[in-house]
Amino acid sequence: MGPEDFPTVGDWVQVRLPDHPADAAMIERLNDRHSVFLRKVAGRRSDAQLVAANVDWLLLCMALDANFNLRRLERYLAVAASSGAQAAIVLTKADQAPALAGQLEAVAGVAGVAPVLVCDATQTAGLDALEAFMRPGLTYAFLGSSGVGKSTLINHLLGGGTLVTQAVRESDAHGRHTTTARQLMPLSNGSVVIDTPGMRELGLLEADVDATFADIQALAQHCRFSDCTHQHEPGCAVQAAVASGELAAERLASYQRLKLEQAQNNDLRGKARENAKIDRMFGGKKQMKAFMKEVRHRRR
Repeated sequence: MGPEDFPTVGDWVQVRLPDHPADAAMIERLNDRHSVFLRKVAGRRSDAQLVAANVDWLLLCMALDANFNLRRLERYLAVAASSGAQAAIVLTKADQAPALAGQLEAVAGVAGVAPVLVCDATQTAGLDALEAFMRPGLTYAFLGSSGVGKSTLINHLLGGGTLVTQAVRESDAHGRHTTTARQLMPLSNGSVVIDTPGMRELGLLEADVDATFADIQALAQHCRFSDCTHQHEPGCAVQAAVASGELAAERLASYQRLKLEQAQNNDLRGKARENAKIDRMFGGKKQMKAFMKEVRHRRR
């Protein structure tokens, strides 16, 4: 069993009630999920870390202050695209944006079909728009790096200061991991929100990079070679778009970086599954080699 086989926030489970009230109930079955957001654990391991399940909308939060980062947003969109949930982008701290119009234009260029909501803690219009966006009976998970204001938004939706918040560091506008555990909370309008800890790292495991970069996929249809890597091949329509200014070089580099990272992580997961299978069958690679050596010896 892997981490994906265990319950996480948002899961529905079937339990067996204890015979004695003082005892804990026992989970007997994890019900099927209609969506799941997961990431690679931090570091070099390829294990998955579940973030939330059975979410209808992933609200990808990014601040418009010094923590603004389009490449990070593309990463979140790629993971969200494979989760089974719909994704919306929630831009926070519009009052601290150094170049709001340009930033909004840049976000629109990578958002694809995802709705974009703009919030400003000093104005009610954006916050009211977020509240109106949320529908009864649906579950919304707030995701983003530390300090983007997820807990502040949820406090507004709850109608009070239920969640603890902290100011970001002035030096780099990064947060301080105020939220340390995932929480599921019902709202008065009948919807449900999930607050998640800020993520300093979002490693790709299950992601749909191609869907997130549909503009590059459309350009690639006109490349001379069907297996074009969009690097040095002649007749590359993607590189031609970069040269003409139709496509930003940074966006192509982000696409190539995410594709490479996903391929490497998938390779690591494949090797991990293979090693786990060997452990189950033989007790490890050393024992497997000894077994195969014995088989070859008997065939002589």
